[in-house]
Amino acid sequence: MTVFLKENVSGLGKAGDKVNVSDGYARNYLIPKGLAFEANAQAEYEYKTKTAAEKTKADNEKAKAKALADKLKAVKIVIEMPSGANGKLYGSVTSAKIAEELFAQAHITVDKRRFVLDDNMKSYGEYEVEVKIYPGVTSKLKVAIKPKEE
Repeated sequence: MTVFLKENVSGLGKAGDKVNVSDGYARNYLIPKGLAFEANAQAEYEYKTKTAAEKTKADNEKAKAKALADKLKAVKIVIEMPSGANGKLYGSVTSAKIAEELFAQAHITVDKRRFVLDDNMKSYGEYEVEVKIYPGVTSKLKVAIKPKEE
């Protein structure tokens, strides 16, 4: 029986491959587990159409992510934090605070889990924060932490 693989199957092939297998292996294992489907003209057409649509959607999402990455490279946000008598910050600047200030100052929404903070930002100065927007698409955001003026 000829089948198309939906997923990678070790020893058999990769997703999208058209392979010949025994009838019993296809009917009793591959098809019930959702790893393959029988190769006929209609099923092949539906599979190719579905994969093409998924690829187009992924390409569009990646293009949007690249546009957002370019936007973020040009943005610099300023965060004002209160300090103690010795000039140190109360607490530290978190990814949630960065996301909040990014929206407030630049009107750009990025999930707080996308920020990669290498070290705790517990002192004043300028930092570059890495933002993982999409698999394979990252950007740098400039963050300046200044004393809060009262």
